[in-house]
Amino acid sequence: MKFIYGKNDWKSFERGEENCYLMTNGLGGFSSLTMTGSCSRNDHAVLMACTHSPNHRYNMIHRLEETLTIGEAGSGRKLFLSSQDYLDLNRREKGYLHQNGFSFEDYPVWTYLADGVEVTRTIVLMQGSNTIGISYEINNASRKEAELAVTPQLQFVRKGTAMKRGQEFTLEGMKTGNGGICSGKISSNGQVLYIRTNGRLSGFPTEYTDGLYYAYDRCDGRPFTAGCAVNHRVSMQAGPGQKVCLELIYSTEAFYPNGEAKQDEAGCLLSVEEMKQAVTQYRRSLREQAGFTDETAQMLSVSANQFISYRNSTDGQTILAGFPFFEDWGRDTMIALGGCCLAVRQYETTRSILRTFMAYCKKGLMPNLFPEGKDAPGYNTVDAALLFILSVYEYYRKTGDGDFVKEAYPVMKEIVDWYEKGTDFGIRMDEDGLILAGQGYDQVTWMDVRVGNILPTPRHGKPVEINAYWYNALRIMEELKPFYMEENKDYLAMAERTRQSFAEKFWNAEAGCLKDVLSGTRADEQIRCNQIWAVSLPFPVLDREQEAQVVSTVFEKLYTPYGLRTLDPSDEEFCPKYGGAQLDRDLAYHQGTVWTFPMGGYYLAYLKVHDYSEEAKNHVKRQLEAVTAALREGCVGQLPEIYDGLIPAASRGCFAQAWSVGEILRVYDVIR
Repeated sequence: MKFIYGKNDWKSFERGEENCYLMTNGLGGFSSLTMTGSCSRNDHAVLMACTHSPNHRYNMIHRLEETLTIGEAGSGRKLFLSSQDYLDLNRREKGYLHQNGFSFEDYPVWTYLADGVEVTRTIVLMQGSNTIGISYEINNASRKEAELAVTPQLQFVRKGTAMKRGQEFTLEGMKTGNGGICSGKISSNGQVLYIRTNGRLSGFPTEYTDGLYYAYDRCDGRPFTAGCAVNHRVSMQAGPGQKVCLELIYSTEAFYPNGEAKQDEAGCLLSVEEMKQAVTQYRRSLREQAGFTDETAQMLSVSANQFISYRNSTDGQTILAGFPFFEDWGRDTMIALGGCCLAVRQYETTRSILRTFMAYCKKGLMPNLFPEGKDAPGYNTVDAALLFILSVYEYYRKTGDGDFVKEAYPVMKEIVDWYEKGTDFGIRMDEDGLILAGQGYDQVTWMDVRVGNILPTPRHGKPVEINAYWYNALRIMEELKPFYMEENKDYLAMAERTRQSFAEKFWNAEAGCLKDVLSGTRADEQIRCNQIWAVSLPFPVLDREQEAQVVSTVFEKLYTPYGLRTLDPSDEEFCPKYGGAQLDRDLAYHQGTVWTFPMGGYYLAYLKVHDYSEEAKNHVKRQLEAVTAALREGCVGQLPEIYDGLIPAASRGCFAQAWSVGEILRVYDVIR
């Protein structure tokens, strides 16, 4: 799917910053700028390299300052092609005024036109490498000389931190190899970046620029200004009537890895054109493996892969929860796995991720935060372990891989045994067969915000989705028991007790839906989206009429085209907007804010209560047209974390979220 934007999409500087692109490299690194090429967040970068996968990320090349001079040097017209906002509006770079187009398919492409000189910029990030390629095709159809100068603004600091003025940068080893290829090495803050270009590479004493302004960080209550350093420039001239191509390749590695390419004298491999071809082929292979015919599903199958990353500490694969803010978390991984891996037929990746969790299972809990360095894993989640059992089951249903079930079953048994007798964070089975979870300030469901001693969504007690997961886990254990000959526990009897208690205690006949939690507080009666998973899961815990009522109530109270509200708008605690300072955002996070990922559960539940009829599938397909529109807003080709609760028109939070993409892909998998 190719996304094309034109001048009407950046009628003002602010409009031009509404959308961005994302490319990731499978290591935790990424490249992301707005469609006008600016940084509207401090986490935007031409190259956000990852030195220790997946979370040791460094903002190496923050942005590119680009000037085009038309006419003789010193007397010609000089203008910006780059766009960037500054605290001082007089410094604002307004290259968007000369921008004709922006497109994204496998990588972003920008086009500019000024006085008969056309410039096309392309940026491409290599898979499996912290290597970025940047090319400029200059078509000088004017009668004057033209020169393009590119000055990268560098930071070389950990993602999310500010570069300090005075940070030392060095450019060394500049040499010219065959074909006039110039190369060098930039060093700062313990990091090294190699450069290769066919242009004129000029080094100069490091200069600093302050006051870059990030509008989207300001809206989110984050630090909204930063500085950068420059220590080199790359330029190329195009005479009247000439067409030339300027290329720059930057990498944290001395060589640009590609087994089929040959090393040149500059110690570099690949051209930008070869990088483009490699990325296009890679993304094509992902679409082919996923096997979708729907164009939106094909796009999402490629977008899903952007969250898959290698993890050094476990020597396996993991799923990054969202860009640009989040790392890999257990709960998010287990929710995203079904769509980002299974629905797109990435079975080897699925096994790698599940094995990683199996290795770190402790007292029946799966880690919500993996270890970095000497840090111990964090286990503050009640749902990740139960979702692990569901994931193994879904993997088995997809592949029939009984050998893997035999490998995973002892861990699954460990989880159920600990939940039955009790484990950390107040997690245990009560006498009625239902699961209790949470204590003190420990928020262990996905609605886990804590602000000091404030719990905006207290769900201590028996959360509805956790008990639906628990019932399904027990049914799965019984069904897969033949793979584990030492097993003799009667899971079916346990499941039946849970089902009876669930139906008796969670059903709210007056509202025609399920209680959100059993806690003896007002929270029990609040209408939230968590109940939808009691219907969408494979083993029904309600009768068919009750399931249909849940789907109907969720649609009436919580449904929007871009996701489900986390709270009924008529509730006195409902927050219509998400934004502002950290406290304001946290208090609104699960109090009505629209989340995209529960939409997957809603559509799967709708299909289920309508017996997966063709009519129901066509109805869901029509509603999913809103997803196609959503792919054009925010991060191109991606689905975001959240939207405002009342009017979900603009994406908020992470502009690309793994479980949002994954859950919608699960729906496409069912209706394919």
